[in-house]
Amino acid sequence: MATRCRIGLMLEDGTIKHSYCHWDGYPEGVGETLVQHYSDLEKINELLTLGDMSFLAPNINPEGEHNFDNPEKGVTVFYSRDRGESGVDSAITTMEEYLSIKYSSAMDYLYVYKNGNWLVTRTLQKPKWKLVKSFLPAYSLTKEEVACNITM
Repeated sequence: MATRCRIGLMLEDGTIKHSYCHWDGYPEGVGETLVQHYSDLEKINELLTLGDMSFLAPNINPEGEHNFDNPEKGVTVFYSRDRGESGVDSAITTMEEYLSIKYSSAMDYLYVYKNGNWLVTRTLQKPKWKLVKSFLPAYSLTKEEVACNITM
């Protein structure tokens, strides 16, 4: 069963650039991959430029043969590049739109990269953003991170 999510980047004007991800959207899946491999704005922009994805992996670009049916290990699979689909580009919306039924329906989690941190919220509840690192036992939060009051 899929754990669907949307991965977003808060832009300077407060809008969110975001893409859909079909598999492993929980914090210990997509969230951990984002924290470990996507904390550089250039790489996040590259990821989102390729649009919706089947699953997120540590790498964006393959070194060899790679497609939807035969993905290279450790490489993200995108619907457009790797399956030839259209209409699967990333979107840029307001936060209100990002949280709306149009984008959050059937999603389990929403992610946003803001001010150097990955944040996550569940879609089945009133949005309460938390640091993704707070779900990952490999990370110890600083006093500042623990005390952080996250607002969007």
